[in-house]
Amino acid sequence: MRKIAIYGKGGIGKSTTCSNLSAALSKLGYKVMQVGCDPKSDSVKNLNGGKKIPTVLDMLRSSKAENLTLDDLVYKGFNGVLCVEAGGPTPGIGCAGRGIITAFEKLEELNAFEVYRPDIVIYDVLGDVVCGGFAMPIRNGYAEDVFIVTSGEMMALYAANNIVSAIKNFGQRGYAQYSGVILNSRNVKDEVEVVQKALDEIGGEIIQVVPRDGIVQQAENRGMTVVEAFPESEQAQVYMRLAEKVLASSTDREIEEVALEEEFAEEFA
Repeated sequence: MRKIAIYGKGGIGKSTTCSNLSAALSKLGYKVMQVGCDPKSDSVKNLNGGKKIPTVLDMLRSSKAENLTLDDLVYKGFNGVLCVEAGGPTPGIGCAGRGIITAFEKLEELNAFEVYRPDIVIYDVLGDVVCGGFAMPIRNGYAEDVFIVTSGEMMALYAANNIVSAIKNFGQRGYAQYSGVILNSRNVKDEVEVVQKALDEIGGEIIQVVPRDGIVQQAENRGMTVVEAFPESEQAQVYMRLAEKVLASSTDREIEEVALEEEFAEEFA
């Protein structure tokens, strides 16, 4: 199972990128689970006809809290993508980061990953503030590869720098690794060059440039990803290429472990 966290500043188009990536990976034949880790709880709506699904925290606050099952928390979206929204606290009350931790603990308690056995899990995480809760996907083995969605705008790059700093801190303890940047274009002047210059200091590389295209909004107006609504479009092909590059830039841990075991066996045969 590949476990991937995708971070980015709020409003950068991270959830749009994640949902199109999940849709593209599903079209490549993978069983995908997308977990929204943003209090807005809108990560997977375009995989579900534009409708928001009940969040884990909402269900934990409901009358069903004592008898929750995975069917209450995990919904099948476009092309079988498994959809989960962690949710957030009541506005003005509680800690959103702590809410993410609570949601993760519930999914573990119900053995979500053992039951569904996805090939790829994508965590869609707000990256403005990398507090303990928002850093949860890159701790405790939840995610193993981290990609950052950014643009050429200053605040998006500032958030990217903070996220990379957090990953490096955790990386020293054997947690997730920083695997690259997805440039979600905002038509900033010389945008690729601006982002590349920032990465020369931050580290990492651009794995895919996603052009700004009105077709994305057209798809979202229909409650869909571009991959679903306009599968033959050039923008859909961009997301398909992104899926292939994410696969190439992330590590299949099971394959890696099997290879190491075989190497060990040969050495001591």
